[in-house]
Formats: sequence, structure tokens, C-alpha cells
Amino acid sequence: MKNEVLIYTKNKETLEFLREFFKENNEYPTIFIKDNKSLLNRLNKKKPDVLITGSPDELKGISYSKIGCTVIAMLSGDITNGIRSVIKNSVESYLISPFHKEDFEYKLNAAVNKTELAKSIHYEKKDLETVLELIHIISSTLDPKEVLNFVVSKIAEIIDVTRCSIVSIPFEEKRHAYVIATFENPKIANIKLDLKNYPEIRKSLSTRKTVVIRDASKDPLLKEVRHIIAPLNIRSIVVIPITFRSEIIGTLFLRTSRACHAFTDREIRLCTAIASSSANSLYNAFLYEKMENEKLQLQKLAITDYLTGLYNIRYFYHRFAEEFSRTRRYKFHLSCLMIDIDHFKDVNDKYGHRIGDIVLRKFSDLLKKHTRKSDVLARYGGEEFIMLLPQTPAKAAVAKAEALRVLIGKHRFSEIERKRRLTVSIGVSSYPARTIKNKEDIITVADNTLYKAKSNGRDQVVFHNSKIQN
Repeated sequence: MKNEVLIYTKNKETLEFLREFFKENNEYPTIFIKDNKSLLNRLNKKKPDVLITGSPDELKGISYSKIGCTVIAMLSGDITNGIRSVIKNSVESYLISPFHKEDFEYKLNAAVNKTELAKSIHYEKKDLETVLELIHIISSTLDPKEVLNFVVSKIAEIIDVTRCSIVSIPFEEKRHAYVIATFENPKIANIKLDLKNYPEIRKSLSTRKTVVIRDASKDPLLKEVRHIIAPLNIRSIVVIPITFRSEIIGTLFLRTSRACHAFTDREIRLCTAIASSSANSLYNAFLYEKMENEKLQLQKLAITDYLTGLYNIRYFYHRFAEEFSRTRRYKFHLSCLMIDIDHFKDVNDKYGHRIGDIVLRKFSDLLKKHTRKSDVLARYGGEEFIMLLPQTPAKAAVAKAEALRVLIGKHRFSEIERKRRLTVSIGVSSYPARTIKNKEDIITVADNTLYKAKSNGRDQVVFHNSKIQN
């Protein structure tokens, strides 16, 4: 099933960009919503994989915590207020006008991947709970029939199969198998099957491996019995061997007649776990470990910029609040550098956005390499970066900024011609200072001094109203 993208914005420029983008890229089904009420109704009926909006303020009356998917904000106009609104509403991803298709595609793919990862974690959690429940049943009853019926009923409940049976094949038996549990009727037992009509079971027995039939109407394994299967409208079949002390004692045999949906890899994994849970508790540990690893991946994705690997601005503001509180409590110094690559648009125009992205990543790596562990470095947006320097007075912050300016000016980026060098403009602010009353002023002052550095000719560091000479 393709990922669904919901679009709601009143900005004509943004709408035009999005319509053109999705006209060329039909990988994701898109739905354009015209008004706030329609959006709310749509969200109540079905959660999209991604919601794209303009300024977060457009979503009046809708709690971001209840949207249920990743939100991408397309900011235009007052960018500073737009970013503050993004942070205030905990929007996870945003772009700044003018929009570029490559940049938006990165953001969209990252948002879709994050949604899919969240879904995967949800299902893995449910699967783990199912396996643990089965283990509890096994350990609390001496009635094997009860356990077997629980297994088939639980699989049918979670996966919605047409048939789900546990088939026993006695050690001395080669031609027949016996259905000992089926979810269709718990009272059914010991139904005799002629293995001649079940080549998938025979193959599972001979290979000692799971057999998956994605499409029963086309799989060559079922050629000899296709006339039997066709009237039953069976689409997909899975046969999972159940082993005990290296001996195959039976199979977990599932059938589904879903018209256009074969068993997924996740469903097969779950069935395998259930089939072996009584004999292989290690699988449960693996499932739990996998879920924890995916949680860590999701947490990392939530605080990391998709392109550069640096912290994103949302996490920066979180750390910024912590550091400012600590600075005031213990009367420390706190400095901030606002860094902007000069004329980076020329790089994109001359070499293309793909090369521009590579240069941005290498530039970010260079900054990160010369950042202390205690510092907080984040991508502010586009080719602009922000660095927080805890316990750093103004003089040291200016020296750090100047060292970075010189370092970057000398660095050779192999993707662009040798005679062209990247330069940066850096605005510096430091607390405490007469012009800084609160934490918001630290960012504002750094932003204003960066603007002065660019207005004064670029490739320089500016601290408050004083220009640092090259």
C-alpha cells in the first residue's frame, strides 16, 4: 500500500510548488484539503503518513499531538516567527522559502521513513506481546489442545487469514498428515490430509524450511494441484515447520484468500515466532532487542537533521533552554555563533543541488570535527548553522568564530573547482550582556550580527556592534 500524503495550506506559492512536485512525482498518493473543517474530518477518519502544511498557525484548533503522523511545515514570509511557531507546536520537519524540489524530496522521504519506522515499532510491540502471551499460556496449562487452539486463533485474530491450521505429521508417516487444530472450528481434530495434494507441505518437510507461496495462481510449485486450489480462491500460503529436538513434528499451515494481498514479511516473522516460541525462547529476545533498536533509531531520527547528520533546530532549542537555565543558575557565560555560508546559492546554481548537498554534508562534518563535546551544533535552515558554546565568554567565542572562519576559508572542497573557496559570515552573541535580557535575545543578537557581517561584505565575524578585522 502506497504512503498517503495530506496537504493543507492557504499559501498560493506553496500550493503551486506542491502541485508541480507531485505532478512529476506520483510515488505518493496526495490529497489536497481546502479548509480546516475538512482537514479535521479527514484526520478523524484516517491518519495520513505525512501532513504538509504552511505555517503551523494554519492548523487552528487541531492539536499536533493528535495528528498521528509526521508534519512538514513549508515556511514563507516571516521566517523567524515561522521557526518559533514550528518549535512551539513541536513540528518535526520544516522547509524555508524559496523551496527546492530536491530539498523537499529529502524531507518527504525522511518523514515517510519515520512514519513507517513508527508503524514497524507498533507492530513489533504487538507481536512481542502476542508471543509473550503464548508463552504464558504454555507455562500455565498442561492441556496441549488448549495451547494449539490458542495459537491458531491468535494468528487468525492478528493476521485475518481464511484458514489457519496446525498439521501433525507422525514420524513413521510419509503419505498423510493430520489437522490437529484449526481456528475455523476448535472441535475439529485429526482430519486426514493426503500429502499428494499439498506439495508446499512436502517441500517444507524435505527442506526443513519455511515455504512461502506469494501467488498460488502462478507459483510453479502448485502446478499439479492448481485445479484443486482455483475454486477456493486461495492467494497466498505459508508453511512453517515446527521442530522439537531437531525433529520435524508438524507444520503450522496457514492459508489466505485475500484477493490482492499476500503474506507480508512481518506476518511471516510473527507466525514463525509463534510456531517456535515453545521451543525457541531466544527468538523472543531477538524480537525485543529489535524493537529496542528501532526505538533508538526513531529517537535519533527525531533529533537529527536529515541531510547533514547534525542536530535539528527542534533539539537545539530543547538543549538551549537547558543550557540557559544552567547558565543563569550558576552565573556562567553562554555564547552563540550564527554561521552562514556566503553565496551558497551560486554553488547550487553552478553544480546542481546534488553536489550542493554533498558540500553541505562535508561542511557540516568539518564544523562538527572542530566542535567540543559540550557545544551544541545544529542546522538552522538551508546553509545556515547555529552553535551554542556553554561556559564560554565573549572573547573566547569570538576567537572560536574567527578560527572557524579561517579554517573554512582554507579548506578544499573537492566537489567544486580549486580556485573557488567557501567562506562564511558569523554573528556572535554572548550572555551576560547589557543588550541581552533573556534567552530569546541571545538568538536575536546573533542573527542581527550575522546580518551585519553579510551586509559589510561577508567573510567576517561580527560581535554585537564590533567588527572583527580579518
